[in-house]
Amino acid sequence: MGMTRTVVAGLAGAAALTVMAAEPASAASSTVKLYKVVYDPSGTDTHANSQIDREYVVLKNGGKKTVKLAGWTVRDTKKHVYTFGSFSIKAGKYVYIHTGRGTDTSTNVYQNRGWYVWNNTADKVSLRTSAGTTVDTCQWKHNSPGHVSC
Repeated sequence: MGMTRTVVAGLAGAAALTVMAAEPASAASSTVKLYKVVYDPSGTDTHANSQIDREYVVLKNGGKKTVKLAGWTVRDTKKHVYTFGSFSIKAGKYVYIHTGRGTDTSTNVYQNRGWYVWNNTADKVSLRTSAGTTVDTCQWKHNSPGHVSC
C-alpha cells in the first residue's frame, strides 16, 4: 500500500487536507502504482541472465491517460535504484522492470544487473517521481511464495 494512501487513511478532517496540500499534485494524484513484485523466482539463484530476469517489479497505470516516467525511480532499502529514461506507460497498461539484462520495449524494461536486487526474506520497493516524491511502496517479510501483490 502506498505511503500517501496510508497517511491519508490514518488522518481525519483538516489534518488530511493539510497533508494532501503539502504534496505535489503529480504525486497525490498519480495513477501509476506498484502492482506486483516477484522477489524469489522459482529455481536456483544463478548468474544466468535468464534466471535473474525472472525477478521483476510490475507497475500499473490505472488511469485514463499516458504517464511519462522519465526520471522516476524504483528502489529497495539498500540503495539499489533503477531510474527510468525516456519512457511512458499508457493508460490501463503494465510495465515489467526486470532485474537482469535485455532490450527495453513498451512493456518490459531492464535494470541490466548481474545479480538479484530484491531480498527473499524481507524488503521494500519504493516508487518515486522524478522530483523524489514517494507515490507508492510495497513490502514483504517472508520468502514464500516468492511474490507479493501490492
